[in-house]
Amino acid sequence: MKTIDIHTHLLSPQVCFDRFIDKIAVRFFAKSLGVNPRELKSNPWETYVTSMASAVERSQLVKKTCLFGVDSQINNKGREIGRDRTVCAMNEDVIKVARRYPQQFIPFFSINPLRLNALELIDEYVEKGCRGAKFLQNYWGVDLNNPTLIPYYEKLKKNNLPLIIHIGSEYSIESERSLESVSMLSFPVEVGVTVIAAHMGLGQINHKLFPWRNLSRNPAWFDNDYFQLLKLLEKHDNLYADISAMLIPLRARALPHLATQTQVHHKILFGSDYPVPFMIRFNTHGLPGQEVIRIANIENPFDRYASTILEFFPEGSPVYTNYSDILTR
Repeated sequence: MKTIDIHTHLLSPQVCFDRFIDKIAVRFFAKSLGVNPRELKSNPWETYVTSMASAVERSQLVKKTCLFGVDSQINNKGREIGRDRTVCAMNEDVIKVARRYPQQFIPFFSINPLRLNALELIDEYVEKGCRGAKFLQNYWGVDLNNPTLIPYYEKLKKNNLPLIIHIGSEYSIESERSLESVSMLSFPVEVGVTVIAAHMGLGQINHKLFPWRNLSRNPAWFDNDYFQLLKLLEKHDNLYADISAMLIPLRARALPHLATQTQVHHKILFGSDYPVPFMIRFNTHGLPGQEVIRIANIENPFDRYASTILEFFPEGSPVYTNYSDILTR
């Protein structure tokens, strides 16, 4: 079996591990990616790009990934007001890498809809080979149900471009929680865009008085957005969801429940959220100890992630082939 990873990130060329916390974390980050910590620290972007491409090429379970960056923060006058030096890879960076490694990467663009020339940029990046779009509206501070965005959605629909929308918690970059809810799907879905809700609407810390409930596999303590999303997946033909970044404790606990929701498996897409760190050991997925040890020893990061997901969605599940419904252009 080989599938396409619908959700992976390119880091910014300005990424730099020079903060105190970075110097501590870079060893663990490098280990999870399977690269030399010294190389990652001394030449971070090139090391990241080449190691990611190599990991996809050597993977036994993933044949390609959809690759995207994150656009800058833009104010209401169309001016750039913020660009995270780690996360905000620009579209030209993504296209450059995808052309360098065409057998490994499928480019998606990330265009903040507050850019004054956003519609023209969609046309430009479609011409350059981009096959989908990625929103991080919770970082941008953009309400996706603003009627002024309808022309943007219509342009995506006209070009048959899927739109990945972040739904659920965000801890790697500044975020507005009110813009992470499942309600952000309403307008683009109603306009007719093929929408992919990322992360299954999971991962918020909802139980502060009883914090252990945030890690419980009891569905009674799951995020409400998760259950709302399951209902919406059944209702809307043009709505899908991905299971990227599911291997963090706040989300992994839902995998056994999601595995039983067979009525929506034809709407779920495999994704990793690479390079977001994920845990095999000491996690909430509930896998037997022997399986955890076996999977944790898998060197390739894509195969390690996919092997865990296979324990819940065995080979033959539509989760691994649903991408063919999305990447039709």
